[in-house]
Amino acid sequence: MVETVEGAAVVVTGAGGGIGAALARSFADRGARVAVNDLDAARARAVAEEIGGIAVPGDASHIVPQAREALGGAIDMYCANAGIALTGGPEAEDAAWGQSWEVNVMSHVRAARELIPEWLERGRGRFVATVSAAGMLTMFGSAPYSVSKHAALAFSEWLSVTYRHRGIDVHAICPQGVRTDMLRATGATGDVVLAPTAIEPEQVAEELHKAMAEGRFLVLPHPEVAEYAVSRATDRDHWLGGMNHVQQKLEKLQGEVP
Repeated sequence: MVETVEGAAVVVTGAGGGIGAALARSFADRGARVAVNDLDAARARAVAEEIGGIAVPGDASHIVPQAREALGGAIDMYCANAGIALTGGPEAEDAAWGQSWEVNVMSHVRAARELIPEWLERGRGRFVATVSAAGMLTMFGSAPYSVSKHAALAFSEWLSVTYRHRGIDVHAICPQGVRTDMLRATGATGDVVLAPTAIEPEQVAEELHKAMAEGRFLVLPHPEVAEYAVSRATDRDHWLGGMNHVQQKLEKLQGEVP
């Protein structure tokens, strides 16, 4: 178990902005050595330069060896933060579904595949997945995002169930709206559903550090998500009905129904 992040080797994917950049800054502020990953090399370098970290640009699915080399040895903590939110339902192209699965799920799987053996041998390690409240609930207008984020949460749960007694800690970050480029790209859906309670990325990072200190799996920057999840689990039809009412409201606002 990583009791403190001071001196720890930390990797954050998708850290060129938003939640990822906030996580990277928070770890650097606490004395960690941070590898900053982003598909956009310029953004990765900018954040790394700002925090005194190391830029490791590229596809988040394949950067563990490069990050390990950049950090000069073992990785103590891995934040699987990179994600995409593509819109659509069953009509979305297979490519959109495939890309969502690759980025939102398989990048986590591939990182764990590289890291778990090393962590088991050392008896410690920490895996952090940025899942979103969509992984516990759903996301209007984006079936690929909702489905893949459910899978990301399920994978994180599996890791925790399987390895927590062997020194590997796992956390799933599940916020609702966060003021990032991704939120701004959601249009009317984001304006109605997420923007009213949206928080800053830095608040998400602080909630992660609290969860780490308390040994909690779920990181809920919006505590009400826990209440929604309870409602979903205990009275699924009531929850589905309420969500459908919101869906109808969105359709009216978007002019899809009279």
